[in-house]
Amino acid sequence: MMQMLAAGGLPAMTDGQRAPDDDNPRGYLELEAVKRTKQDPSWLNEADGKVVKLVHLLLYDLPAARQYRVVLMRRNITEVLASQRKMLDRHGKSGAAVPAEQLKTIFEGQLAKLTSWLQQQTNFSMIEIDYNALVADPRPHIAKLNAFLGGALDEAAMLAAVDPSLYRNRA
Repeated sequence: MMQMLAAGGLPAMTDGQRAPDDDNPRGYLELEAVKRTKQDPSWLNEADGKVVKLVHLLLYDLPAARQYRVVLMRRNITEVLASQRKMLDRHGKSGAAVPAEQLKTIFEGQLAKLTSWLQQQTNFSMIEIDYNALVADPRPHIAKLNAFLGGALDEAAMLAAVDPSLYRNRA
């Protein structure tokens, strides 16, 4: 999604700390400062008009005095867990000592709670994009996403950024 939005014309707010690797050969487009938003939201002063990647639980830490447009990516949770497991294994790290089914239940609960919360916030607007459907047929999702973000994105460039070969962890 970040690659697609950046290709479409939204500058990605990133610090370049995570280099491309086998898990994400096109790069991560992440900003470490988002992890400290609750203590220091000053990075938001540079974020207007840009796209920023946040893990879902960090949305709660965003200051209420600003307006946000959230693109919530949905993906088959079994695939997410498999992808995370492979990445941890590749880096020689152990993950949570929680069975996959329990992690799946926790994650689904977190997303349900977040979605409900976002719908109640007057300073958030949200669109949900299904990752699996996007990879299978990107055009309608790109058009919907462009409309949500104001209609000025380069849809052809966004389409060119979709690389189905990177969809490697399938359920």
